[in-house]
Amino acid sequence: MATALSFATRARAPWLLTSGALALAGFFGWQLYGPAASGDPIATSLAAFEKSNRLTVFSAQLVTLVDAHDERGFGLLKSKQVAVIPARVDYTLDLSQLDARRFSWDESARRLTVTLPPLQVSKPNLDEAKARYIASGVWITGDAQAKLTRDNTIVAEGEANKQAANPALIALARGAARQAVAQNLGVPLKVAGYGNVSVDVRFDAE
Repeated sequence: MATALSFATRARAPWLLTSGALALAGFFGWQLYGPAASGDPIATSLAAFEKSNRLTVFSAQLVTLVDAHDERGFGLLKSKQVAVIPARVDYTLDLSQLDARRFSWDESARRLTVTLPPLQVSKPNLDEAKARYIASGVWITGDAQAKLTRDNTIVAEGEANKQAANPALIALARGAARQAVAQNLGVPLKVAGYGNVSVDVRFDAE
């Protein structure tokens, strides 16, 4: 039965982190399709995102270390495969959930507050072309080799999901989301004539 070994416990820096797209597509969509300033900063903010359904705010490159075992011939043929499989996960915002109830405007403070829905984490994208496999056993049949690889792929996906849920990665993804949303809202509000407003971005339950 396959078992997972976390690469994070064996390396000082288990992940290579890259910033996701901070996409200004919402702003350009607002410029092309949005209405003229109506005196309602919340309406202007909603228009900045109305042409976008999803925003990828952060991506994480992960490395999983897993192993699988196989036994055949009444226990006479035992084999093992250790695999190091890179993976990538994306953290996204579902912009379709942003409605007027998630925005509030403080006129005296010139501050817009937006409450974001929880981040969504994509299914891990395993880069098996760059995977490394080490097999051991007296005699490994073709069927056994194929099963070991399949088992390791399944376990690696689960391991990548666990790593993606690491609080440190979630915190980085949330920070990137706040920056992306603040930038996508601050620019159109300024262009619409509201001046240098502050944008306070938070998540549900914060």
